[in-house]
Amino acid sequence: MKNNQIKTLLIANRGEIASRVIKTCKSLGIKTVAIYSEIDRYSLFVSDADIAVCIGSNEPSKSYLDQDKIISVAKAQHVDAIHPGYGFLSENITFSEKCKKNKIIFIGPNSEAIKSMSSKSEAKNIMIANKVPVVPGYSGKDQSLLNLKKEAKKIGFPLLIKAVSGGGGKGMRIVSEMSDFESALKAAKRESLSSFSNDKIILEKYIENGRHIEFQIFGDNYGNVIHILERECTIQRRYQKVMEESPSPFLSKDLRKKMGETAVTAAKSINYNNAGTVEFIVDNDSGEFYFLEVNTRLQVEHPVTELITGLDLVKLQIDVAKGKKLNLKQSDVKSDGYAIELRLYAENPYNNFFPETGTIKKFSIPSVDGLRIDSAVCDNSIISAYYDPLIAKIIVKGSDREEAFSKMSYSLSNLVCLGIQTNQSFLKELIDKDEVRKGNYTTNFIEKNSDLIKITYSKSQKMKILIAGSLINWSDRNSSRKLLSNIPSGWRNSFYSFQKDSFFFDDKDYISSYRCLYNSFEFIFDDTALKVSLININDQEISIELDGCINKYSYLKNEDIILIHNQDIGNICLVTNSRFPDLDTEIKDGSYLSPMPSQIIKVLVKEGDKIKENDELIIISSMKMESTISAHSNGIVKDIFVKEGQNIESNFKLINIE
Repeated sequence: MKNNQIKTLLIANRGEIASRVIKTCKSLGIKTVAIYSEIDRYSLFVSDADIAVCIGSNEPSKSYLDQDKIISVAKAQHVDAIHPGYGFLSENITFSEKCKKNKIIFIGPNSEAIKSMSSKSEAKNIMIANKVPVVPGYSGKDQSLLNLKKEAKKIGFPLLIKAVSGGGGKGMRIVSEMSDFESALKAAKRESLSSFSNDKIILEKYIENGRHIEFQIFGDNYGNVIHILERECTIQRRYQKVMEESPSPFLSKDLRKKMGETAVTAAKSINYNNAGTVEFIVDNDSGEFYFLEVNTRLQVEHPVTELITGLDLVKLQIDVAKGKKLNLKQSDVKSDGYAIELRLYAENPYNNFFPETGTIKKFSIPSVDGLRIDSAVCDNSIISAYYDPLIAKIIVKGSDREEAFSKMSYSLSNLVCLGIQTNQSFLKELIDKDEVRKGNYTTNFIEKNSDLIKITYSKSQKMKILIAGSLINWSDRNSSRKLLSNIPSGWRNSFYSFQKDSFFFDDKDYISSYRCLYNSFEFIFDDTALKVSLININDQEISIELDGCINKYSYLKNEDIILIHNQDIGNICLVTNSRFPDLDTEIKDGSYLSPMPSQIIKVLVKEGDKIKENDELIIISSMKMESTISAHSNGIVKDIFVKEGQNIESNFKLINIE
């Protein structure tokens, strides 16, 4: 195969992966073309690129998934190659072939390899033929309910229902007993059809104490295939990875060698070229491992591999796509140190991990040796309901596992992301958990540790939050006063008179009582009196001395809302309560609101129905992941305000139960 020149490259993606690809292209002297939807116009990846072209409206089908539009832009910009990133069109056979037809290099594996792995059932058959161990289950063509029930009974419970064309946890359900099988099957098929236009499924034995370990593979166009070590991705929720690390704390030297060789066998069985990942499930008890799938693209978690090997996987992808031979042998691949990645999402861990939308008002990262942030957000970036709510990938490298975890914990304490609910505090709790530090976990770790998703503040933390809020408000009033400016704000002619602020956070109302003592403040909380000094304040940071210790807080204030970040307390949204409550904002009992921007998939009840506590009412979908709204008490359906197929915003009234 002759070497092809790549002078101009289009990234058929968005967000952090687009910025990541652009970074490597710049280092290679390759001109980059970004495509963007209307809502992404001011995103960081758009400004990172040499040229950016609006591809369409916000819906993925009319922009990032519109193959003909993308090819048209590529031709108009005289593009030599297209990098699809991950998600969207990265594993789309039709798109890969359209690129080839238009003489544009597709930076990914050949379309035959993509096709062979696009169906989980076909992938299993290929692996069985090549003596790669697979999870016991059913992947046949007969998709009738009767047959699937029969096969489920053969496999035994618990079992896993998986979409044949699935990925990212979509179209997957764990079923513990036969009575739940039919409803779980329908939900998995519906989600699969919505996400992949294919509702066929496979059934697999569910390995309860499993570990998810994957191997990075790389092949060229001359039959050379190697693996670039493993990544452990065991800690997950809803089948989506939360933490990735390398090396795996579980693998012995012999098991690592055996799994690596098996990954190469799997890749060679489909004549694989370019970057890919062979995923395995490993039985934590027996050490047996089974093939899950091959991801025929660059993975979200590829930075972990880059940090421990010093390799640039995107550069390797481009080199192979040009027609160069892989300049690495298996013996050349060495691991140096330890790397961990966590995914910072706009989501609410304390509300079933529902995704959040809004504007990131402030985003700043600490200076930590070995810290890498892959992101395309900055101050005032918008997180919309149209795309995955990933804000950033936080990756650290240490000389060993202990050092890497310490760096990650510090980075999470000091990263500032204000303006939107995130999973940052949850990630901090996770990374500091003893079992996680020791590597003692399986794929159901988060489900078994419910304390991770319960946020609690100590009395000391609450007082610090309220003091910061009161002093921010005091300073704001003091700087804007025009009358009696020589008298301190909050001054009273009675020495014993305290000013009071009412705040709402952590789902409760709190009172902060204080008085100004010329160059300091006295705060009273129940039976605790505190002397506080305001050291410094500007429009984004406040320094407060308490008990001889100075604490710094980043903050943003907009009318009655104060967004605060502190190393000790994390991110807080503090609302200053009005002295005159707005009765119109009261929500009566019985009203069910949408917890996130979403689409109504199915209304399961009708007006007049008698319902019981925990009965399912409405199925909603956000970012193609389904959730069910259930009744929290007995009652009668009085009003239904939505219909199937309707798109709604967060807090939209869905139904009234009387």
